[in-house]
Amino acid sequence: MEKTKWIDIKGNHDSFNIPHLDSVQNYYRKYSAWRKDGSFHYIHTTSFGTYSFICVDATLSPGPKRPYNFFGILNTNQMKELSLMATESLHSNHTIWFGHFPTSTIISPAPGIRTLMSSATAYLCGHLHTMGGLMPALHSQHRGGTLELELGDWMDNRKYRILAFDHDLLSFADLNFEEWPVVLITNPKSFLYSSSAHEPLIKILYSTHIRILAFSPSVIISVKVYIDRVHLGNAHQVSGPLYVLKWSPQNYSEGLHHIDVTVQDASGRISTRSHIFAMEENLSLRFGFWPSVILLTDHYVLARMLFGLIVLIQIALLVIFRCLQKPALKEKPGLLTLTSYSLHVFSKTNTFYYSILVLNLYTILGPWFVGELIEGQLGACFSFGVFVGGSFLQGGLTFVVGILQMLFFNLPLMAYLCWCLLLRCQGHSFRSHIRHVRCLMAVLVHLAMALLLAWQVYSCYFLQRTYGTLAFFLSPMRMWLVVLTPALIYKTWTLKPSELRTYIVEMKNCQSS
Repeated sequence: MEKTKWIDIKGNHDSFNIPHLDSVQNYYRKYSAWRKDGSFHYIHTTSFGTYSFICVDATLSPGPKRPYNFFGILNTNQMKELSLMATESLHSNHTIWFGHFPTSTIISPAPGIRTLMSSATAYLCGHLHTMGGLMPALHSQHRGGTLELELGDWMDNRKYRILAFDHDLLSFADLNFEEWPVVLITNPKSFLYSSSAHEPLIKILYSTHIRILAFSPSVIISVKVYIDRVHLGNAHQVSGPLYVLKWSPQNYSEGLHHIDVTVQDASGRISTRSHIFAMEENLSLRFGFWPSVILLTDHYVLARMLFGLIVLIQIALLVIFRCLQKPALKEKPGLLTLTSYSLHVFSKTNTFYYSILVLNLYTILGPWFVGELIEGQLGACFSFGVFVGGSFLQGGLTFVVGILQMLFFNLPLMAYLCWCLLLRCQGHSFRSHIRHVRCLMAVLVHLAMALLLAWQVYSCYFLQRTYGTLAFFLSPMRMWLVVLTPALIYKTWTLKPSELRTYIVEMKNCQSS
């Protein structure tokens, strides 16, 4: 253990509800092995070269309460600092970057965090882990060849990883704690996880031995090696966990090949490790589609674009239908015609038009709520970010919340009000429409709106529990909207017939023709 270098880093859970780095609540400074905030560069020196380890600290400072610190942020100064570290590491045999957040959840200025780490062999991260078991191996590769390797969590699933450099070829294994024996094949290395830009892959072709690391609390009694299902022999121990077996790599110089290593210990436990290897660099073997999408997409950019697009579509609908001349209804109008007609009625009725227009503009521009985003510190949450403790934290998850707000409340509310107004134009009141309109459909529509309103009410409860009573009352996008919604619904059913006379007459003429 005296030869072990402990390096630990902060995650978003370490920065929950932390007003500043010197706070007594910053337990990372007290209980971690490293006890330093911010990114750093550690150089490991050996007799055969140096290896750089660059930590990316993208945790928020100040750190708000959940959920608004899901995305990491790097500012311009932090990016300059990391750029200097990347330049320093160019003299090392290899550079490993590591951080809590995957690059897809780090908000960074140009040229972007992936460009900075392009000289690295791999970036090790957590945060998303296995996404609740949906992605057991969340791995991918950047365009420049840098591997991005997410690891499952330790707290619940007891996942850990071992890495090894063998003649400057990187190999790794993601493992479950207390599952023995542990096996890692270091030569030949996995073709999927190879990068000709960072590794001397030609060394595999000129190697003399297959090399394996095998660990167990019990004595290892056999290490069997198979290539393409052919038993090559048993590897023998050289020293410590290193086992080797002579081979002729030229026999496998073309195409893809499959290596399997089965290790058994004295306790009767058996473990098998396998992967595909190749000597040719022009062959193709790709990572899974979904892991690549999850790790290589800038989710905050995507969320920002989707949020803006959805709001723009709803505002455009309101403005376009208000400006367009209402077409005359023909005999037996279909669903599309009735939908268009209801939008005309809605957009040309000032109460509803301005209410929903202001709601959507406020969703973009106004503070959603004001409350204790950090214990004892007031802050304001907007769609584009959070103001707290004298700092502005760029929006990431706020855009996701905005998308959910638009899709599951703002848009459905407008659709529901349009439907109610259409019923009014058909001559129905609130009581009569249950009898004359298809009862089941009417009940389902009202129930859907009631459920969405209940979700909005629950959001108010969440605000109060998380950010205090002040946030409950000073929340235009939550509490105030809960009050406004029933008022708008009530208005549709109590609107004076004189305000809808033109539409009612036209609808009756259409129905009687």
